[in-house]
Order: sequence, then structure tokens, then C-alpha cells
Amino acid sequence: METAAWWEILLGGLAALLVILWFRPGIKAALERSRTAKKDWPAALIPLGLVVLFVLLLIQLARG
Repeated sequence: METAAWWEILLGGLAALLVILWFRPGIKAALERSRTAKKDWPAALIPLGLVVLFVLLLIQLARG
């Protein structure tokens, strides 16, 4: 596979910069919402813990 030409690298960098600038207002608003949102870690950690326990159970059943 050959290396990219300088204009392809420049075009890719310009496209990445435009995408960042295009999504910047949405990213800024999402970060602000996450700062002011209620911290509800148990709502995320309890299902995650149940999934981990279920996977461990499946592993034990497959071994046994």
C-alpha cells in the first residue's frame, strides 16, 4: 500500500477540522448538560454488575 500524497493528507486534515467545527456547538451543549445532570451512577452500575454476574454464571455452566 502506497503512502498518501501531501494533498490527500491536507484534505483529510481539513475535513477533520471542519467536522470538529461543525459538531462543536452540539458537543459544548452536551458537556454542559452532563455537568448539570443528576449523578445517577447506581442506575448504570447495577445493570452492568448484573450482566457481569450473568456472564460469569454462563462461563461456570460451560466449564462444568
